[in-house]
Amino acid sequence: MTVSPAELTAMARARELGAGVLGSTSPNPPVGAVVLAVDGTPVGEGATAPPGGPHAEVRALTQAGDRARGGTVVVTLEPCAHTGRTGPCADALIAAGIARVVVAVPEPTELAGGGAQRLRDAGVDVVSGVEQAEAEDGALAAWLTGARAQRPHVVWKVAGTLDGRVAAADGSSRWITGPAARAAVHRLRATCDAVVVGSGTALADDPQLTVRDTGGPDADRRPLRVVLDRRGRLPRTARVLDDAAPTLVSAAASPRDLLAELFGRGVRRVLLEGGPTLAAAFLRDGLVDEAVLHLAPKLLGAGASLIGDLGITSIGDALTLSVVDVTRLGGDVQIRMRPNRHTGGAGGSADGRS
Repeated sequence: MTVSPAELTAMARARELGAGVLGSTSPNPPVGAVVLAVDGTPVGEGATAPPGGPHAEVRALTQAGDRARGGTVVVTLEPCAHTGRTGPCADALIAAGIARVVVAVPEPTELAGGGAQRLRDAGVDVVSGVEQAEAEDGALAAWLTGARAQRPHVVWKVAGTLDGRVAAADGSSRWITGPAARAAVHRLRATCDAVVVGSGTALADDPQLTVRDTGGPDADRRPLRVVLDRRGRLPRTARVLDDAAPTLVSAAASPRDLLAELFGRGVRRVLLEGGPTLAAAFLRDGLVDEAVLHLAPKLLGAGASLIGDLGITSIGDALTLSVVDVTRLGGDVQIRMRPNRHTGGAGGSADGRS
């Protein structure tokens, strides 16, 4: 597999483009694409539009125009071969006269598969698997979880003190972290299709769970607000029931049932902001794919713990996580992690694009 420096640079840009639309494309994948002219010069780029709009390759081809003929398209996911609400991207590339396609992630679903072969049958040179791991760990991670496990990808976000407290002994929790960390939460919400809390958190904190003060395209993001309320405790006056964003109050019996309900609604990336009990339930079931911890340099010594009972009694059975990155947020620290022990299961692969 031989790729040029220009193609590698274009692939990095394509991943950036996909990340820029994360949270706005579900149930379709957030794909990025770059068109290189015959001489390797970038002449067009695009990312997946919201459902019903053009896919990344088509947007990039439109920007490139006639300069695409004989050139190369670099794309984070294999071009689709099926007709949904839009036509096959593979056919659009062939019609534009593209000579070469460089792909990061092969198409994992049966419904949209076959694009690479259709391109090859038309005489297009196709290279697949270029920087695949980087693309799979980036904007495509949530959609790939959906395609492979038939459930949404879950990001657990929690803010705590150095001694692992999410609230003081008197129940107060505002504000454990500073303004920079709180702003980061809103940016994180903007990348998700749904924000989930339990009824306990909704009653104790009365959160609005909206995206605020982010600026740019993120300012228009309105992820679904979800309250898991099996006992009907949520009052009609709760801020989460205002008209700032859509809301689902669910009585699902378990985290897995809730995720199935959300998956059926087209949700592919969930931000879990619930309290210690709900977070522990997701972790016990192996349903947390990423963890984002905002750690404040404070000590409380008492109060609610960061996580509830996981049913673990021995250090040898501890749930371990791998640190992805560590970032300073003002006076606080953000630690992004992935659980090493994952039992979310692998489902079918029929979740294609439309």
